[in-house]
Amino acid sequence: MIERTLAIIKPRAVARNIIGDILKMMEENNLKIVALKMIHMDRKVAAGFYYVHKDKPFFTSLIKFMTSGAVIVAVLEGKDAITRYRKLMGSTNPDKADEGTIRKKYAESLQANAVHGSDSPESAEYEISYFFNATELRPYHY
Repeated sequence: MIERTLAIIKPRAVARNIIGDILKMMEENNLKIVALKMIHMDRKVAAGFYYVHKDKPFFTSLIKFMTSGAVIVAVLEGKDAITRYRKLMGSTNPDKADEGTIRKKYAESLQANAVHGSDSPESAEYEISYFFNATELRPYHY
């Protein structure tokens, strides 16, 4: 099934100038980029996006990290895109991530794990609409 998923390249990965390397890994894994932009989240935007974690002990540090610099937000499309991108990202903990995954190659730590991806079709729909309106999503012609 053709799906869309949100991808975020996090602030430390952007600051380290590895955006192109990460985007290339996505494309090489047959994930089509149908929307892409660089933004700098303020506290309100980051807190709204990560509202599902608001009661967790890491929420404050997560918001501080995600507002510490620019991020790349992208919409990826492809067959089973959510599952395939999550496999490509690797474990949240880079020490436990499989070789060849984005987090194994580029994460600096558990928190600075380089990328984010939607975990379900429902979260993908919410997350994509949080950062992109319909006119920013281009149809991909296969």
